[in-house]
Formats: sequence, structure tokens, C-alpha cells
Amino acid sequence: MTDFKPSTLVIATRNRGKLREFRSLLTPAGVTLLGLEEAGLDGDFEETGSSFAENARLKALAWSARSEHPVLADDSGLEVFALGRRPGIYSARYAGPGATDADRIAKLLDELKSCGGDRSARFVCALAVAHRGAVIIETEGECRGVIADEPRGSNGFGYDPVFLFPELGRTYAELSEEEKNRHSHRANAIRALRARMALAH
Repeated sequence: MTDFKPSTLVIATRNRGKLREFRSLLTPAGVTLLGLEEAGLDGDFEETGSSFAENARLKALAWSARSEHPVLADDSGLEVFALGRRPGIYSARYAGPGATDADRIAKLLDELKSCGGDRSARFVCALAVAHRGAVIIETEGECRGVIADEPRGSNGFGYDPVFLFPELGRTYAELSEEEKNRHSHRANAIRALRARMALAH
């Protein structure tokens, strides 16, 4: 646990789906959340780390150097064990520049056709909070599941339509926002973050 209890956090993302999840999970704890655009931070950040945790740390440090508020950065992605944990840290870039979520899912399903029957996978989320050029807190969460044979559901974003959560028998994209926020990798990482920051639950 730490004495660090910010009233405002900048979330280092322009991904609206991801920002919506952060707001659902952190706003009840009494923290005001600003996306990069709302915080007036333009430009982009090249992810050069070799792990989710390293990328989250690098992003948090880079954006915190430009922000008066503490910055919460995450790096998250899908690891499929039959593919040697790919797409991993390259989840967003898996199908090349300009690819859509549908393109990335199509490539994933195509690659899995030649990998036998093992479709086990996990979503990983690493979080880092930085303020004034120093990382203050780091946490990580995961959720294990199976890659479905085809996309199912219309909620969520990214690989959600093909990530089947066995406990509920549905994909992330078939879960309500409330259900996903109880079970997801990001929810698990944020629960750990809230505990470290002694924030209300």
C-alpha cells in the first residue's frame, strides 16, 4: 500500500473502449480520469519495450514528463500458447499498419488452423503509474480463456469476439460491460492497483 492517492489521473490512451473500461473501474474510487486528448497531450508514443510491463513503464514515464497530473499507462494484449504466445506485445500491430480489429482476428484464426487442437490463451494487462519522472506503482492482471472458432458478440473491442471465457461460456464480446469488468485482465490489474493505492472499492 502507498500514500499516493491522486484526485486526477491521465490515462495514456486514445482508445475509447479502453478509456471507457478505465472509467468504469476507477471513477467509483473517486478519481477523475482524463484521456490524452482531454489532458491536451498530442503526439504519439512508440512502444519499444520487450514486455507488457516494460511498455507500460515507458509510456507512463514519457507522458508524465509532459503532464501536471500523474499518468496511468497500460500495455495489454493477447497471448495464444499454440502460437508461441503471439501476438503478445504486438497485439495491436499483429496484422500490420492500418489493420482493423476484424483483420487481426482473421489473421489469428487463420494461423490457428494449422496448430492442432490447443486454443488456450490469456489476456494480460500491465499497469504503471508515473509522476514527475518516476514510476510509483506497477501491477499486472491476467485472464485465461480459449480462442473461439469464430467471432461471437458485438460488445468490447480488439480480440474480445474470439476470447472465450470458460467460466461463463461466452466470449468477452458477449459479456455485458459489468460482467467483463468483474472478470477481465484489466479489471484484475486495476483491482491490484486500487489496493496498492488504498482507494475505495
